[in-house]
Amino acid sequence: MAKIIGSPSRYVQGKGELKNLCAHAGNFGKKLFILTSPSGRKRVEPAIALGQGDAEIVYEAFNGECCKTEIERVKAACQAAGSEVIVGIGGGKIHDTAKAAAHYLGMPVVIVPTIASTDAPCSALSVIYKDEGVFEEYLFLPASPNMVLVDTDIVSKAPVRLLISGMGDALATYFEARACLQSDASNCVGGKATLAAMALAKLCYETLMTDGINAMLAVKEGVCTKAVENIIEANTYLSGIGFESGGLAGAHAIHNGLTAIEETHSLYHGEKVAFGTLVQLVLENAPEDEIAEVLDFCMEVGLPVTLADLGIKEVKADQIMEVAKLAAGENDTLGNMPFAVTPEDVYAAIMGADALGRYYKGE
Repeated sequence: MAKIIGSPSRYVQGKGELKNLCAHAGNFGKKLFILTSPSGRKRVEPAIALGQGDAEIVYEAFNGECCKTEIERVKAACQAAGSEVIVGIGGGKIHDTAKAAAHYLGMPVVIVPTIASTDAPCSALSVIYKDEGVFEEYLFLPASPNMVLVDTDIVSKAPVRLLISGMGDALATYFEARACLQSDASNCVGGKATLAAMALAKLCYETLMTDGINAMLAVKEGVCTKAVENIIEANTYLSGIGFESGGLAGAHAIHNGLTAIEETHSLYHGEKVAFGTLVQLVLENAPEDEIAEVLDFCMEVGLPVTLADLGIKEVKADQIMEVAKLAAGENDTLGNMPFAVTPEDVYAAIMGADALGRYYKGE
């Protein structure tokens, strides 16, 4: 099987870049259909208007969930508006909905993150949930977005918890890519990992360890430092290319399993993925110093390391087993681990990771 790496046609990152959206998107069409939340529109519309020029813009409010119902609604609205380009502005679920709708309509798509909370912007993938928020399936797309534009002024002013969540999502990138390499599993673009993909995945992890704490502290102060710029790139581009072209394994499967517990629905994607990373490392029986580094990082920046941190105050064996069964399902990515994994193995690893987290926290 061939080695394949996927990437957006163009990645643009810088302070104040939102005002150049219409100029960049003009390469694909002049009639823009912008999918965003009502609050997101208030944040971005003034900047976009500065560089609107002769572009025609229709704004559409996102309904909150990347589900088949919402994708169909967005498709119909875009067609009714006669738009030429779909632009998804906001967080991961908006991006995934915009990508899916553009795919089904055969239209170009531009992704504009206003937060750096996931690695969704660069990927040729949409995570589809049921209407009630439970994971349903991955929609693998034939191409990455035509363009990803990141205005770091906008992103750095978002709540710090969102940047931290993005670091949690990015934390899994190297470990999942490494597992896929060891098992010779296919990546998310239908091939094997390239040297470039593995290098980006490793650089993603190294950047988190080098700049993560400094970036968190800077964003808490409302400033965009070089460390913040680096973490935004790690969360968005390095992790996006690294996970998609390296592959997914245990951490994201655990995240998907955790969606079965209602108490976790208030947490962000990356917060659950961070705990899933710990579970994957326990499954692998990773070296103690590696697990310790991940635990220390999570606790320093405020990512979950216990089930209680995930909102699960009363641990019920049957609930955790349900998580394990969902994570180990044949349609998820635990099968990319370099050894066979049963639901019982996952259950034990979840409880083991929780025990480690409580031990490191001194509980």
